Amino acid sequence: MMKPSKPRNPLALSSTPSCLLPPPSGWLRRFLSTAAGSFIINVPDMGDSISEGTVMKFLKKVGDPVAEDDILVQLETDKVTVDVRIPQNGVLAELSAKEGQTVEVGAPLASIAPSGSPEALKLKESRSGKQEGEGGREGGREGDKKAQQNTVSSPTHPSSPSAQHRVVPEKPMKSSDESPPGSSPSDGAYFGPSGQLERRVPMSRMRQRIAERLKGSQNTYALLTTFNEVDMSEVMQLREQFKDEFHDRHGVRLGFMSAFVCASAAALRDQPIVNAVIDGRDVVYRDYVDISVAVASPNGLVVPVLRNCQDMGFADVEREIARLGDKAQKGTLSIAEMQGGTFTISNGGVFGSLLGTPIVNPPQSAILGMHAIQKRPIAVGDQVVIRPMMYIALTYDHRLIDGREAVIFLRKIKQLIENPKKLLLDL
Repeated sequence: MMKPSKPRNPLALSSTPSCLLPPPSGWLRRFLSTAAGSFIINVPDMGDSISEGTVMKFLKKVGDPVAEDDILVQLETDKVTVDVRIPQNGVLAELSAKEGQTVEVGAPLASIAPSGSPEALKLKESRSGKQEGEGGREGGREGDKKAQQNTVSSPTHPSSPSAQHRVVPEKPMKSSDESPPGSSPSDGAYFGPSGQLERRVPMSRMRQRIAERLKGSQNTYALLTTFNEVDMSEVMQLREQFKDEFHDRHGVRLGFMSAFVCASAAALRDQPIVNAVIDGRDVVYRDYVDISVAVASPNGLVVPVLRNCQDMGFADVEREIARLGDKAQKGTLSIAEMQGGTFTISNGGVFGSLLGTPIVNPPQSAILGMHAIQKRPIAVGDQVVIRPMMYIALTYDHRLIDGREAVIFLRKIKQLIENPKKLLLDL
């Protein structure tokens, strides 16, 4: 007998980072603490599965005046980069962590002196004095440079008769890319065993997490991939016919991803085992369809989630993809926006991939791979015709999903994409 699924956590549907939500009871006590009149900013709660992060960059310096909602520091976690914001006006009094340091949730990051407090006034005066001193030193350096230039460019009176006939040959300037023999390269570069330059760069926390999860998928799952090909003629014709009207009506462009998301949602309802997952000795069936869409970001591959795709139309999907894709490029995706997917779609075709075997994203059980559209000769009846074709691949956990179910799932997607009217009629 199948166990009833647990109700979904409504907080998981939030698209706002936890540190930016309106402060519930006790929130300030977790985020802030007080010491000697200053407010200490601690590492905020960044999600149930995240206990620490790495300090990427402080955007403020000690002595800087700060305002409410200014970004103090960027923390890199296993999943996203979190902006820690300043909750009140004041002056940055102290930094309690260093860039590159790993900090746990609740650890102090910095202290803020409230505006108008004696400490804030003292910090402002100290900062002003430093700036004036630096300005004086800069003026002195400029004066020295001008004096040197005048000494070189203007004729000088010789101090002795012999100096009138002394000629000092000018040494040629070395170019900036020249280095003396035996000097070592900079920026972490070194000479490898072959005598050629190599560079060693630390992996980001996100890349480490991606490597760990993908290898864990291969170690735990019995991965198998099945393939099919789709004639894209009908969906391409539909897009070409209505793309301008669609954009005018909904404010987003009509792409192919919406068709595949809607087709996948229908196929997952048709084959619910593909939407299920193994949990210990149980199989958990999900009555909802949350599809993760793999997106390339500057920091690596991220998979934001489209919620309740079973209730979405083309316009809903395209709007949500545009919103999440924009946040992925800006690095502002929240953890909540990347948790809870039941199925993933990866589109390697945008990079020109013709065929591939995607890896399942745990704890999901399957992933659909889309590929490039290419014109190929195919048989239609007794005729050979040229059609725009796409290979599609389904990688799945063979411990749970049998080959028959995987093939039927792919055939369902093929049927819906080749006849998109069925999608609109929910057939």
